[in-house]
Amino acid sequence: MCGIVGLFLKDPALEPKLGAMLTGMLITMTDRGPDSAGIAIYGHPVHGQAKLTVQSPEPAKDFKGLTDDLSAVTGAPVTGDIKDTHIVLHLPADRLEDARAAIATLRPSATVMSAGEGIEIYKEVGLPKDVAARFDLEKMSGTHGIGHTRMATESAVTTAGAHPFSTGPDQCLVHNGSLSNHNSVRRVLKRAGMTFRTENDTEVAAAFLTHKMQEGANLGEAMEATLTDLDGFFTFVVGTKDGFGVVRDPIACKPAVMAETGQYVAFGSEYRAMVNLPGIDTARVWEPEPATVYFWER
Repeated sequence: MCGIVGLFLKDPALEPKLGAMLTGMLITMTDRGPDSAGIAIYGHPVHGQAKLTVQSPEPAKDFKGLTDDLSAVTGAPVTGDIKDTHIVLHLPADRLEDARAAIATLRPSATVMSAGEGIEIYKEVGLPKDVAARFDLEKMSGTHGIGHTRMATESAVTTAGAHPFSTGPDQCLVHNGSLSNHNSVRRVLKRAGMTFRTENDTEVAAAFLTHKMQEGANLGEAMEATLTDLDGFFTFVVGTKDGFGVVRDPIACKPAVMAETGQYVAFGSEYRAMVNLPGIDTARVWEPEPATVYFWER
């Protein structure tokens, strides 16, 4: 049920190959999640600049003139790179929230997939190999990234229901498993001011982490809280501007394996996701412990 991959690069020489490496890992997990796929790529932040990744079911209509419209509303220069059904908007960081709010009015059929200094999220319905090809993921570069192949169990097969889910700046989450108390947690988070676009349990997990950090917890503390406040079986991989973290529920029945070399740290739902990574034959390979938080940051 669902496949997760993650890659954190220690060696800058591998950064131009990040997309190709993650794509290979993602496609290998197709039989764990054939209905949709998604990937979050993190690049080097540019001082004073931010990015909004926006998806539309009607990109020809929604993306036409979007950068000019946003420039007029925000009073700042906005540029965009269109990739199939997504566009990555580049703008001054202090205009990010203005632009996000404007998109909801200017292009109500479009959806913000991610926002932040380094993050870009691409996700769609379809086989992982087809999703990867649509966005030309193999050619993308970056410092780290996470990906997901979905086998829907908790909600419909839609682009909105695909992972990763992003509910905070430069933050995203992918999930293998099922949460039994997501409806009650969603109600609590709504009362606290969090908003939701789907009925997916994974969006609740992402929002839970965001809310905890808004209350003052660091990433490690927020991930620890999932072990007591979220019920069910889960493996979470969380992406941040500086790295990624991993946590499994106390029973840890969902498969997970990690590998580390001097060049990278890799995560996969199964070892076969990592067999083509450079130096994997000499990597330190282990299974993450239950109820234990791991994270790597630069």
